[in-house]
Amino acid sequence: MPTFDFSPLYRSTVGFDRLMHVLDEATNFDASVPSYPPYNIEKTGENSYRITMAVAGFTADELNIVAKPNSLLVSGRKKEEAKAEYLHRGIATRAFERRFDLADYIRVQDASLNDGMLHVDLVREVPEALKPRTVKIGTKAEPQAIEGKAA
Repeated sequence: MPTFDFSPLYRSTVGFDRLMHVLDEATNFDASVPSYPPYNIEKTGENSYRITMAVAGFTADELNIVAKPNSLLVSGRKKEEAKAEYLHRGIATRAFERRFDLADYIRVQDASLNDGMLHVDLVREVPEALKPRTVKIGTKAEPQAIEGKAA
């Protein structure tokens, strides 16, 4: 896989450091990064998203969701259980930590655990001051000279 050098873009942009970091990280894909637990990311509306993770065997008490600006961390750790003698153990209940990079103005709205699936609902809330607005075009009156002063 070819690698890309984004360092020239750092010299000609201002305020896009996070974007360049994300691009840099995306090109440095590491196959050794664990893929557990599996997850889906879906767009559920114009400004809403859902992350669904398969966390069979975990209870809500054993899962932790931490939302920070521009990131989401979902982790799980099983509580110690009595030693059991398994003939076959195929349900993975190992500890995990999954990080998601979030765009600006994305916030966690809700989280629920149903049938071994953890659903994290996200919503994009752009502040009113940053939303596009229509500017009315008007006419300005000619500047008037003040009496006694030259124009």
